[in-house]
Amino acid sequence: MRTTGGRRRVVAVTLVTVAIVAAVTAAALGAWSLGAVLTATGLPDSGPLTTLGLPAVRALGETAAVIAIGGFLFAAFLVPAQPNGVLDASGYRAIRLGAVACGIWAICAALMVALSVSDVSGRPVTDLTPAQIWSAAALVETTNAWRWTAAVAATVAVLATTVLRWKWAPVLLGAALLTLVPVGLSGHASSGGAHDMATNSLLIHLGAGALWMGGLLAVLAYGIRGGEHLALAARRFSSVALWCFIAMAVSGVINAGIRMGFSDFGSRYGLLVAAKLTALAVLGVLGWRQRRSGVRALQSDPTARGPLVRLALSEAAVFGVAVGVAVGLGRTPPPQVAQSEPGPTEAVIGFVPAGSPNVFRLLTEWRFDLFFGTAAVVMAAVYLIAVWRLRRGGRRWLRWRTGSWISGCATLLLATSSGLGTYMPAMFSVHMIVVVLLSTIVPILLVVGAPERLALLALPRAAPGAPPGRREWLVGAARSSLARMLLRPVVASSMYGAGIATLLIGGLFDVAVRGHATHLLMNAFVLGSGWLFFESVSGQRNRSRQTSVVSTWVPVFGALAAYLCAGVLTARRGDVIAHDFYRSLQLPWPVDLLADQRQGGYTVIAAAAITAAVLSAVAGRRASRSASHPALQ
Repeated sequence: MRTTGGRRRVVAVTLVTVAIVAAVTAAALGAWSLGAVLTATGLPDSGPLTTLGLPAVRALGETAAVIAIGGFLFAAFLVPAQPNGVLDASGYRAIRLGAVACGIWAICAALMVALSVSDVSGRPVTDLTPAQIWSAAALVETTNAWRWTAAVAATVAVLATTVLRWKWAPVLLGAALLTLVPVGLSGHASSGGAHDMATNSLLIHLGAGALWMGGLLAVLAYGIRGGEHLALAARRFSSVALWCFIAMAVSGVINAGIRMGFSDFGSRYGLLVAAKLTALAVLGVLGWRQRRSGVRALQSDPTARGPLVRLALSEAAVFGVAVGVAVGLGRTPPPQVAQSEPGPTEAVIGFVPAGSPNVFRLLTEWRFDLFFGTAAVVMAAVYLIAVWRLRRGGRRWLRWRTGSWISGCATLLLATSSGLGTYMPAMFSVHMIVVVLLSTIVPILLVVGAPERLALLALPRAAPGAPPGRREWLVGAARSSLARMLLRPVVASSMYGAGIATLLIGGLFDVAVRGHATHLLMNAFVLGSGWLFFESVSGQRNRSRQTSVVSTWVPVFGALAAYLCAGVLTARRGDVIAHDFYRSLQLPWPVDLLADQRQGGYTVIAAAAITAAVLSAVAGRRASRSASHPALQ
């Protein structure tokens, strides 16, 4: 039997071996595709240190990133914390592993800045001074992305060293996933036609892959150490791995389909895509065998860790190769068969709308949004499953709540994936229709659906003495100090009113529409602030706490006043918001930008006025009910 120190060495050797496999594979593929890269860029060879070092360092860094993500995932959701909320020994060890891995990720990202400058300049990295590297890094999208990655990863590494309580583990997990975003927004996916779909699919692919590989390595390390809760961790991770496999497969096929056709599989790029698809298929088969043998063996005998560890070692080896192939794929120019240079409209927003917008096109020109469209479908499906489980258990759920939730999901899908979503980045007036839908209609319908109440009824309670599960996590999140703060009327109203005012009056809209990532963040903020606003208005969270009329309704109507003023000022402006951006689109039909902006302003005014009227009626009804029932006050 191995000692504790011996098991730790085995874990360290295993993780280092996976990283080395990834680095060697990436370096070999980088050398193989060097000729194609130099031909595509027209740059001279930067020397072997850059040619081999850049893909190797990137593969090492990305392996470290997924190890960090896996460690934080493990501590957050795969093993239980102590009853007092402090991490147990295995969770603490996983957090510390994540901190070290994030530190390595930050170092590799910093090295990637220098190597990337060398790569894009065609000069050996040894010929560049630190001052030259720093000044050039801000001018190139890829190197600037690596600077952001290094900064965020270093911050996460430092913060992780201070964490002792479970509640911070999910925060670290989210922050570690964010370190993948800057680089994911650069490269092949961010340029050329359909770059909006390519970027969305790549970000989903990266996130799912990191959770799957990182979680696998964390469970493998725990299994090698002979962890007490291995059966629980394996069962929970098995579900995560299944959904990650589905997300990776779908997003990978979409991303590859954008960049190549079936006839391109004979190219270097096509061969690497085929290799990556093969690795994904092998991982899928190994994962299926893991569920049928490794996980089942642990459920029957918690000490039978042999099958799980053996299969996980095989999966880890394949994952190492897959990371190397992915890095090599990112270094290889995609085929340019029968592809013309994108025009100005396609270059900016990723596609060219069919023609001047009208009601028919707004309803029929669908372009599925991989983020918000997928979220709408998944939210509707999960809600219906919860209702079905509730009714199967003999409990009732109001149909009008179900109808409201499904309507909210349908409106979210319509706003982001129909012709509204298609014309949104090209037309200010359509953009304001979407903003109104995301900030008012969708949140109202979703809040009325009462998803938290449904989840608490549908999810089973953890047995006494058993580790907390999904219901307990939900309760903990809902009762957290952050949730209570965000749902205070003054905070939620400030976010809602100030958000739309800053967007339209403060100049933030001009910045947000210029980049795909900032555009996604804008839509997410509008939807999230609207949900918080109407959740605070609903009073579902505050029934147990007495709140005065002033503290509840004055902030609410103040936010609506800001919303209304933003619309009025937008409609009356004499200059065009984001004028340079809209001019750069060069749409194939004539557009009066100022008239289009006025229409958008009128849409915001109408939404604010109608919402104020509805909430006034709600406030009056509550006031009369409180007067009739003083005990409710």
